[in-house]
Amino acid sequence: MAPKKAPSAKPVVKKVRNTTEFKKTIIEQYESGTSVAELSRMYKKPYTTLCSIVAKKNEIKDAVVAKGVTMLTKMRSPVLEEVEKLLLVWINEKQLAGDTLMTSFICEKARQLHEDLVKKLPANSEVSEFKASKGWFERFKNRTGIHSVVRHGEAASSDHKAAEKYVHEFQEYIEAEGLKPEQVFNCDETGLFWKKMPKRTFITQEEKAMPGHKPMKDRLTLMFCANASGDFKVKSLLVYHSENPRVFRKNNVMKSKLCVFWKSNSKAWVTREIFVEWFNEVFGPSVKEYLLEKKLDPKCLLVMDNAPAHPPNLDDLIFEEFGFITVKFLPPNTTTLLQPMDQQVIANCKKLYTKALFHRCLTVTTHIHLTLREFWREHFSILHCITLIGMAWEGVTTRTLNSAWRKLWPDCVDKRDFEEFGTDPNEPMSVVKSILALESSMGLDVSLEDVEELVEDHNEELTTEELQKLQQEEQHIAAQNLAAEEEEERWKKVPSSEIKEIFTMWGKMESFMEKHRPNKVVASQVGNMYSDKVLGHFREVLKRRQKQSSLLSYFVRQDSTDPQGGPNGIKKQRREATPEKQMVPEVLMEGDSPPKL
Repeated sequence: MAPKKAPSAKPVVKKVRNTTEFKKTIIEQYESGTSVAELSRMYKKPYTTLCSIVAKKNEIKDAVVAKGVTMLTKMRSPVLEEVEKLLLVWINEKQLAGDTLMTSFICEKARQLHEDLVKKLPANSEVSEFKASKGWFERFKNRTGIHSVVRHGEAASSDHKAAEKYVHEFQEYIEAEGLKPEQVFNCDETGLFWKKMPKRTFITQEEKAMPGHKPMKDRLTLMFCANASGDFKVKSLLVYHSENPRVFRKNNVMKSKLCVFWKSNSKAWVTREIFVEWFNEVFGPSVKEYLLEKKLDPKCLLVMDNAPAHPPNLDDLIFEEFGFITVKFLPPNTTTLLQPMDQQVIANCKKLYTKALFHRCLTVTTHIHLTLREFWREHFSILHCITLIGMAWEGVTTRTLNSAWRKLWPDCVDKRDFEEFGTDPNEPMSVVKSILALESSMGLDVSLEDVEELVEDHNEELTTEELQKLQQEEQHIAAQNLAAEEEEERWKKVPSSEIKEIFTMWGKMESFMEKHRPNKVVASQVGNMYSDKVLGHFREVLKRRQKQSSLLSYFVRQDSTDPQGGPNGIKKQRREATPEKQMVPEVLMEGDSPPKL
């Protein structure tokens, strides 16, 4: 009998399908003049494969598909494609917010999106039935790269066990490190619809009669931070969708003087970059100063959840002078159980904000019947909102902040807080009573349930239309970021001295025109427009470079003068615990964290 052939040692190469995004990139470069042969060498793809892509370029260019899709079939309707795109946005929102997603929830949301989109189609449109079956979901996962979705019966089954275990470990860590309540901090984000009022107010009722005017949907994100003893509150982070609102320009507002750390992006979300900036510019310096004033050991623990906006590699991103700060992450799905800020602190702050908002409304509208548009436009701006937020955060008492740790660290809570909680005028129930009293004086019939509902309403589910708008914003941001990166790369080669020389020449030209041009008004208008529209970009380039240079010189200065910043100072501590891997789609981990409302 012939000897058996030895098994081949040649590895099995798994076939990798090209995504539609990649095919569109190939087509764009081909149409811009790059040959197929050159593209084949550039991307190391077979020549015949790229020829097939180019041959089907019209079909591929017209395709609007979800991210990660590799195949185009005639069976997939445009409605289903839109459903999957919006579903990805929704999943991203939920997972980044720390919510647990089960297969049944995702399928139910897909059916809802499909129904909403079908309603918008013309009456004679033919749309096939969509059941959002398990088979569809498995194919959807394969197309988009989603993984680790919690299945039926698994959601939050170990939440309480994980929380109990973490409380025990946390207590042991505190004792081992010898930390005091003054040295342990907690931070958390929340959303705020800053013009929202209870539904039965005259302002709200008028809003319903004004299509297209929805100021109460104007949202911002706040991040609060305080220590376990409750005697120190860190300056809050506020993220809004506008960097320079009109009221700021009108009143020459200096952002550094605000009672909040003002940042912006189009989604009004906390991103990793914003969080790191807040940590280095606000949290680190203020905690360092506080510990020195209290004459406490330079040791600090920051407890927070493991949302993507809180980077797990934070140790590598913070300034070295803040190496005395250690970060611990709460286990997944334990936020509502353990997160101190979620134990009535944020809710109480929102109630205090509502109380201040009603007080302002009462003050402005006394003896005057204002319309909604008049009140919001002329008597309440984002600047007023910031002032009320500052008042509300200031109004959160030491007792409320300290009592919030009763689940995670009960030993640090003053026993009297449990007995006397609710007697302070700024405690939750007392705040609600004050709001009801203000509403009564305004002639409004609003109940306790209305106020509680108002606080809960900040957790509104995004509608299909809002998901569509969010998706458009994400696409717009991605395009802007790509253009900015290309622009930045191009200008890295231009030395700062050359840009400064251009500004010097422009200054001379402005002086010359101002001196010799007969029509100085025209010269000034054109000059200002050119300065803003053309030279503004170069001004930003110089500003960024100067900021980087200032940071570098700051580090050098600290190393030579600060005993805690030099090589013989406090060694940077590493986190004791690494957060568990989050169950988020790989294609969705972009670092944007929506507010947990």
